[in-house]
Amino acid sequence: MAYNDLVSVTLVTYNSGRFIKRCLESVLEQKYLNMEVVVIDNASTDAFGNTVRRSAILPAQSTMVTEMPEGFYQDWHPASRRQLLMVLSGTLEVETSDGKKHRCGSGEVLLADDVGSRGHRTRTIGGPARVFFVHLPPEANVGG
Repeated sequence: MAYNDLVSVTLVTYNSGRFIKRCLESVLEQKYLNMEVVVIDNASTDAFGNTVRRSAILPAQSTMVTEMPEGFYQDWHPASRRQLLMVLSGTLEVETSDGKKHRCGSGEVLLADDVGSRGHRTRTIGGPARVFFVHLPPEANVGG
């Protein structure tokens, strides 16, 4: 392996809200620069999702897959950074601060860029939803 090859660190987790921050910090303390972090959450029922999504722990070059259980509801919260949400299965409803509700089903993509505002509400509709988050670097030009 050459020193500039991309290294993917994949963390598969379940109910690791108490430990995930320290785990990610440990990964990111590595000196290797060309690294991406992929976090896969297996429908945790603890604070895992909030711990990761509401912090800036993950580097810009990172992704996360999580399953939001049936009945999932998260009240007003801003995006921790600009990110794309891709619904892999189920239906996700996102209500923005201007009162608009966006329902996204399998295969649909939503840009979350409400970083400095009141944010949005999120809930699952009719069952669990599996969502793929891609964190965007600040200079990324998406969404027109």
